[in-house]
Amino acid sequence: MIVIVMGVVGAGKTTVGQLLAQELGWQFADADDFHPLANIEKIRRGIPLTDDDRSPWLDRLREFLLDCVTRQCNLVLACSALKRSYRQELQVGPELQFVYLKGNGDLIAERLRSRHDHFADVQILASQLADLEEPEDAIPVDIARPPEEIVKEIRKQLRVA
Repeated sequence: MIVIVMGVVGAGKTTVGQLLAQELGWQFADADDFHPLANIEKIRRGIPLTDDDRSPWLDRLREFLLDCVTRQCNLVLACSALKRSYRQELQVGPELQFVYLKGNGDLIAERLRSRHDHFADVQILASQLADLEEPEDAIPVDIARPPEEIVKEIRKQLRVA
């Protein structure tokens, strides 16, 4: 099974994704690691990515996910997957499920202002919120709760022990 933990910058994708993968004994990957260096530099400077910027990133992610399906691995991927078209490209099979970390923009901005160890910060949040097309086929989870409670809810919704 592949679970993509999605949402805007600062929603907690990496924190929740790592905790979920750890609890399940699954592989974890962060989609940020698949960005070309040019994308990372743009984000670091607060410049929103375009669909053209994201295209090679999505291609790399899709290849990675297809390889995971071939190897029948269990994976949690932290990935923004903001637009429906991005999610369609990443939907590599029935074994993939999106989990949407949904939250208030003010809460997310507060979190971003307090973190200093990531190349993306509060500058990029407005563009991500503008690009976000809320998924209809994902499991929505409110991010106002602690990560451990969020993971518990995800596991319950996914029906994974």
